[in-house]
Amino acid sequence: MRFFQQNVVLAYGLAILSTVLAFYVRWILDGVLPPGFPYLTFFPAVILTAFLAGLWPGILCAVLSGLAAWWFFIPPIGFSLSAASGLTLVFFVFVVAVDITVIELMRRAMTSLGAEQALTAQLYERQRVMFQELQHRVANNMTFVAALLQLKKRTIDSPQAAAALDEARNRLVTMAQIHRRLYDPASLELSLGASLQELCDDLVQAAGVTGVACSVRAQGVDLDTPRQVTLSLLVAEVVTNSLKHAFAGRPAGLITIDLAPLSDGRAALLITDDGPGFPGAAPDLESRSSLGFGIMQSLAGQLDGALEFPPGAGAQVRLVFPA
Repeated sequence: MRFFQQNVVLAYGLAILSTVLAFYVRWILDGVLPPGFPYLTFFPAVILTAFLAGLWPGILCAVLSGLAAWWFFIPPIGFSLSAASGLTLVFFVFVVAVDITVIELMRRAMTSLGAEQALTAQLYERQRVMFQELQHRVANNMTFVAALLQLKKRTIDSPQAAAALDEARNRLVTMAQIHRRLYDPASLELSLGASLQELCDDLVQAAGVTGVACSVRAQGVDLDTPRQVTLSLLVAEVVTNSLKHAFAGRPAGLITIDLAPLSDGRAALLITDDGPGFPGAAPDLESRSSLGFGIMQSLAGQLDGALEFPPGAGAQVRLVFPA
């Protein structure tokens, strides 16, 4: 359509060619068709020309078609005008005028719709770039704060305070990595299971624990990006805790992450390791002595879920939350 409308010569050439072809076909069918069909092949030519080439080429095709039909196919032959031929011409003018008007209105509506779609796409792209830049700055700010904590650590003599700063810095670095990964446009192609697998592998590599493998199973659960960020932070907290305590003095180990839907519309996340498990009874989430478990509880609350610590081999952390 645009090919003809952007080239005036081709547009008017199409009008003339359509008229000639319509005339030729009508001439061949003249002995076959019963009387009373002078415009049978000209109507499609006018409609096609108006649709492909635009308003004025369509009008040209209509005028040429009307003159050709009037001269050759409306008795009496020639430009003779009678009551019958006049009525036939009025009928032709009315039909092609309606056809051309409808097609032109439709073409203008399509042009307007195309312009609106282009504007919408432009606004969407602008907002997408701004959103990505915002998320990039958020991640950079977290990394910057982590660097400040590292600098502050050098001025502190207390081993306990230095360890606390290290723990806070590591959490900020992990949050920044998760933020970058999940808000990266390339991550949209990753499934939730693949994203958790990459996260667990990165945590194992960052901890420098050799021989520990991650096994992730996550099917049938889809989360929006903010909830996926929260879930990833919870997984990072649990996995980090396992890497600290479950594999000391061991050459190898396994961390398993299992995320699956439940029959009641909720989802269950189960993270286990093959270490010695929690010392003594299950952790007390109300206790303020452990920052890690407090963070787990806070993240679980953001997902409207409840944390559990099922008994069994190794340490197990289970979260049930609305999917």
